Amino acid sequence: MFLKYKFVALFEVKLKEQKPLIIVTNDDGVEAKGLRELVDAVKPFGNIVVVAPADAQSGMSHAITVKFPLRIKKVKEEDHVTFFKCYGTPVDCVKLAFNQLLERKPDLLVSGINHGSNSSTSVFYSGTIGAALEGCINDVPSIGFSLLSLEPDADFSAAKIIARRIISQVMENDLPGSVCLNVNIPKGLLEEIRGIKVCRQNKGFWREEFDKRTDPMGRNYYWLTGYYYNCEPEAEDTDEWALRNNYVAVVPLHTDLTAYKMIEHLRQWKF
Repeated sequence: MFLKYKFVALFEVKLKEQKPLIIVTNDDGVEAKGLRELVDAVKPFGNIVVVAPADAQSGMSHAITVKFPLRIKKVKEEDHVTFFKCYGTPVDCVKLAFNQLLERKPDLLVSGINHGSNSSTSVFYSGTIGAALEGCINDVPSIGFSLLSLEPDADFSAAKIIARRIISQVMENDLPGSVCLNVNIPKGLLEEIRGIKVCRQNKGFWREEFDKRTDPMGRNYYWLTGYYYNCEPEAEDTDEWALRNNYVAVVPLHTDLTAYKMIEHLRQWKF
């Protein structure tokens, strides 16, 4: 059952009538260029409410704030888009939007456009995808967008066109609220991108390495480093293969982590 909506009079969210309600969030923060580009991409499709972290929250996955009070602030309103910043995680942003800011259930949630890839097992660490999966939990069709560039001033021109194309298809077709799309977009010009592929998540893992250092007080500290190890580099139906070959990768995700094939096997065990 969806969360009960409760409109907060403290914030006046002006919405055009008879248009879809769309939530936009991210994990790079409310000032990130990728967020502004995603807002531009989604504007033609409905009324927009942006609820994004006050600062960068990359790698927060599905984290929520429980030890401290959450605060939210209206930043601005322009072109019928209302911007809020939340002093919490991406999932905090979504939860507050659903439970406190909106007077009705949104028709779509979009997250991103993230600065950097969220393919393969990165979905488990990504705040961008964590926010989209929170939409799934609440039965709202959701999409997470990422661009394969970590540059703060990256060129999002191709990504914005592709995002608009995918959003259009989601709005026209019936994407179940229990499913979200993880969309990763190669960097570069639009004409350099070979197409859009629907894929499965690649099997791989991050080989973490920690750079050990010593501070001026003689205490050790560590910087996380490492690299991604692809367990199936030649598998042409995966997101990693698609991205390596300059395709946009679209992977459908859901929140049910049950390993169904193991159920009958486990029932034979003598617990």
